[in-house]
Amino acid sequence: MTLMQKLEHWGDTHHPQWVDIIRIALGLFLGWRGIVFLENMSAELGRISGNISANSFWLLSIGHLIVFAHLLGGVLLVLGVLTRFACLIQLPIIIGAILFAGAPGGLWTPVATILVALVVLALLVYFLIAGNGRLSFDRYMNETAR
Repeated sequence: MTLMQKLEHWGDTHHPQWVDIIRIALGLFLGWRGIVFLENMSAELGRISGNISANSFWLLSIGHLIVFAHLLGGVLLVLGVLTRFACLIQLPIIIGAILFAGAPGGLWTPVATILVALVVLALLVYFLIAGNGRLSFDRYMNETAR
């Protein structure tokens, strides 16, 4: 058994059903954050441009990548399809959010942003290891295929 197979087996045997509700809520939250980022893209890209030096094309590309990854990852997490892939594409974005959370924006905003990003990061790492769970489209398709 390879390490990945051992992790998948552990995730399948140690996955209570209530954790699936957290996975679904995480997917909804990430999808919502993608929509909010899209609505406020110029302000968000302005915050990012204060921390990195890039031209407008690259900033706009980063912004669209963030929106696409949040929306796609959110839908995949809600449905329970390709959960590990959805978590994997979210990790660089959330790590970037942790790094850029200290940008000026109010007294308590950076603290709250870092805390939310750390919780989301911890959940993404958990679901990267644990996988889908019982309430997932992947599991439904596997059971109906038998």
